[in-house]
Amino acid sequence: MAVENWVAKQVESLTAFRRDLHQNPELLYDVTRTAATVAEALRAAGVDEVVEGIGRTGVVGVIRGQTNTSGRTIGLRADMDALPIVEATGKPWASQVDGMMHACGHDGHTTMLLGAARQLVESRAFDGTVIVIFQPAEEGGAGAKAMIDDGLFTRWPCDEVYGMHNRPNLPVGEFTIASGPIMGSVDEVRITIEGRGGHAARPDSTIDTFPIAAALIQAIQTITSRTIDPMDNAVVSLCTIHAGNAFNVIPQKIEITGTVRTLREEVRTHIEAQLAALVPQIAAGFGATGTLEYIRMYPVTVNHERETELAAKAAQEVAGMSNVSLDMPPVLGGEDFSFMLNEVPGAMINVGNGPSAGLHHPEYDFNDDVIAWGCSYWTTLVRQRLPISSET
Repeated sequence: MAVENWVAKQVESLTAFRRDLHQNPELLYDVTRTAATVAEALRAAGVDEVVEGIGRTGVVGVIRGQTNTSGRTIGLRADMDALPIVEATGKPWASQVDGMMHACGHDGHTTMLLGAARQLVESRAFDGTVIVIFQPAEEGGAGAKAMIDDGLFTRWPCDEVYGMHNRPNLPVGEFTIASGPIMGSVDEVRITIEGRGGHAARPDSTIDTFPIAAALIQAIQTITSRTIDPMDNAVVSLCTIHAGNAFNVIPQKIEITGTVRTLREEVRTHIEAQLAALVPQIAAGFGATGTLEYIRMYPVTVNHERETELAAKAAQEVAGMSNVSLDMPPVLGGEDFSFMLNEVPGAMINVGNGPSAGLHHPEYDFNDDVIAWGCSYWTTLVRQRLPISSET
C-alpha cells in the first residue's frame, strides 16, 4: 500500500470521528448533527469554501489546488445517513439512538472523504479544483437528486464525479469495480385490490379479495420468468400484504407492496407496463378493481468506461495491480449515486471491508482499518486526474 505519512498521522483522529458518527446516527434528510459536524471539520481543515443546506442538508466543500491551468473540477461524493435498524454489534461505539444505526458504512464513507479533504487542503498538490460532496438521504430518499435539483452541478460544474462504497467480505486492501451497469434500478410497487367485503360464512355474497391477490401474486411471478430474456437481470419482489381485522370477515380491500430491480432501463419499463396490465385485468376477472402505483426511485447505476479505468488506475497505485479487480459482478441493490452518474461522467468503486456482517444487518460495522485505504485512494485519484504541469 502506498500509505503516506499523513495517513498514519490522521488515522487515530479519523477513527474517533467515525465512531462519533456511528454513535449518533441520523436518518434520510434529518442529518442535521452529522452535516454540522462535517461542515465544522471542513472549516477547521481550511477548506476554501463550505456550503451547507444543498439538497436540504447536504454539504459541499471547495478545495483549490496549487494551480488551475487546466480549469478542471472533479467531484468526490460520500453519503451521511443511517438506517432504521436496532444495532446488535455490542461495540463500545454502538449507536446511542434507539432504532437507528449506521448499518451501511456511511459513517466510514464520510470519514474517508473528510480525511482526504484534510490532506488535499494541506498539500494542494493538484492543478484544478476538487468538490467534496457529503450527501444526505441515500437510503431511499434520493438525496443525490435533491442536491442536483438544488444546483449542485450548476453551481459547481464537474468534469468527472466519483463515489466509493465499502464491500463486506472483500479483504481489506482490495478494491473492485466494473464499467457499465453495476447496481440495479430501485422502484416501489403499491397495489390495491378492492372487492366486496362480508361475512366469512357467506362468501357467495362477497367478492373475496384473497383469491384475487393469490392469482395476482402468481401471475406477477411470471413477469421475470416468462416475459424477460433469461440473460437479463431483474427481480420483482412482493414484500408486504395488508388486509382485514377479524378472523370471520372477508376484507373489502387488500394492499400489497414490493420492489422492482433491473439492470437495464428497457427492462424496467417493460416490467412497469406488465404490472400496469396485470393488476386491473386480473382483478376485473373476479369482478373487483385493481390499481397500481409504480414509483420510480433510483435509476440503474452505470459506471462510465473511461472513468472506471481511471478509478481503477488510482486504486492500483494504492493497493497494487493484483488487489484491484475490474470485473466486479453487478448487484441488484440500488444506489442514488446513479443520479450523479447520469449528469456527469464518473464511476463508483468498492473498497474491501474485510470479514463482516452484510450491509443493512444489525451486526454490521464499518472496519476502521479501511480508513487509510479510502483516504489514500481519494488523494491518489485527485493527483492523477489533476496533475500539476502535466497533461490530463
